[in-house]
Amino acid sequence: MLKTPQATLNPDLLGTGTPPIPEAQGWARAYDGRNGPLIDLSQAVPGSPPPQELLQRLGEAAAATDSARYGAITGDLALREAYAKEIGSIYGARFSPSEIAITSGCNQAYVITMMALARAGDNVLLPTPWYFNHEMTLTMLGVEPKPLPCDPAAGFVPDVADAEKLIDARTRAIVLVTPNNPTGAVYPAATIAAFAELCARRGLWLVLDETYRDFLPEGVARPHEIFAASTWQDSVIGLYSFSKAYAVPGWRLGAITAGEKVVAQIGKVLDCVQISPVRAGQAAITWGIDGIRAWREANRVEINARAALFRAAMAPLEGWRVLAAGAYFAYVAHPFAGVPAADVARRLVEERGVLALPGPYFGPAQEQHLRVAIANVAADRIGGLNERLRGFALG
Repeated sequence: MLKTPQATLNPDLLGTGTPPIPEAQGWARAYDGRNGPLIDLSQAVPGSPPPQELLQRLGEAAAATDSARYGAITGDLALREAYAKEIGSIYGARFSPSEIAITSGCNQAYVITMMALARAGDNVLLPTPWYFNHEMTLTMLGVEPKPLPCDPAAGFVPDVADAEKLIDARTRAIVLVTPNNPTGAVYPAATIAAFAELCARRGLWLVLDETYRDFLPEGVARPHEIFAASTWQDSVIGLYSFSKAYAVPGWRLGAITAGEKVVAQIGKVLDCVQISPVRAGQAAITWGIDGIRAWREANRVEINARAALFRAAMAPLEGWRVLAAGAYFAYVAHPFAGVPAADVARRLVEERGVLALPGPYFGPAQEQHLRVAIANVAADRIGGLNERLRGFALG
């Protein structure tokens, strides 16, 4: 009898790790509530609902006949115009709607961008610790995610000289995430400018993920100046998510900012992946850019206050060190040398009811670290971390 060949899946997909957050959230099921309600610091989700006015606009848009029809491949013109004006005021530069593509979330924006920039066998530099979905995307596309280690002593800010040493003939892009996921580090404008110069000089793309741009600390007037350069379209692509600042992750809306010729090519991928973004959400966000500006500013102040409160709660705890904190995140060194970070995180949630993510979820050489997402936990719960962690030991 002839043996029937076994159908197989894409080896690059099979070689990609599974999304890690559900694993960690599974550990929380063993917590018996002995220390009070679970403090879930695992996932970056907004801790507050969006303003009622924004939800009302969504309902009105969803009831409109046009929202049920296909829209433009790169997003409705009204939102692209409003977003171009918004980022123009942020960066002090002029943008055309033709330089904007609206996507179904920033994760999709990243996948689309990587499909446009690299093919199997190429590599892309990712500063480590990295956002695990960035690594997963590259791996399943057959593109090598090349680690660019970031020094904790430098606040996890990547070094441009280190990056240049890693560039080879297969390198197509360098990805920066600022404010950073997972560390919370905010990259100085000079660092971003140095990477932009490096990419322009070496014929690479700088992909700048600014999902958490709206949560810059007080006193930072402008994230960077690279969009003010007249030639940015030749080597810079910006990514953004409306999920965090507008508290609407379920609406799945993001944006790509790139040169007009690049957006035209990206449109090919978008047409195959999404055809057009969900239109009701686009209409609501178009209004919300100006309509909830005051609410967004108050939200920024609140999130930054939580970062400061987290630092204060952790400071008295012996052996625990907050290495970086900002926007939605903090990156922490735990005091248990030689103990796998997953064991620390699992015991912490089972015994103390505090769920954080192990550092190795975010790349190599991270066993001493835990990532904490602080935005989805109210201030009083963050303040209670000191009591929860005090005296925690691994026997």
